[in-house]
Amino acid sequence: MTSEALWALGRGTGITALGFLTVSLALGIATRSGRPLFVLPRFAVADVHRFAALAGTLLVMLHVGLLFFDPYAQLRIVDFVVPFIGAYRPLWQGLGTLAFDVLLVVIATSLLRQRIGLRIFRAVHWATYALWPIALGHALGNGTDTDRVWFLAFAGCCALIVAVVLVWRLRANYTEYADAQAGRS
Repeated sequence: MTSEALWALGRGTGITALGFLTVSLALGIATRSGRPLFVLPRFAVADVHRFAALAGTLLVMLHVGLLFFDPYAQLRIVDFVVPFIGAYRPLWQGLGTLAFDVLLVVIATSLLRQRIGLRIFRAVHWATYALWPIALGHALGNGTDTDRVWFLAFAGCCALIVAVVLVWRLRANYTEYADAQAGRS
């Protein structure tokens, strides 16, 4: 595979991962409300949230793997673990590394959810509120499409979706699922 193809696939998987992670974050917040989203029942929203998270995670893994083999990106194994030491745009690449590291911790706690308990799982899952803007910063700073209108529109839509769902989440009348259940008893 030529380096141009690796670069294009690496970029494409990164952009698509941002979209899936945006959907996952938004639906994760919606799932906690206990309310149906549009016409979907809560379990369907949770299923789509999990699917989007898994798809986004797989796309991030492809993104990292493809760029690792791309000679232009010049990634080393240490660049996947230690942020801000990369050869190409170290600050922006470091944000990607930081987002990747947080994603690995969230994945590990998701896989160990039954063993670590719901309280620890939820505490670590709150890290996704930091993961998403770090990943967006990585995309905007390290991406080679940041001068393209379509990419800026895509990133803007992702940011708008997250901003709207966060405003909804922070509203005083937002009801957590547990609170809604307790009120029904």
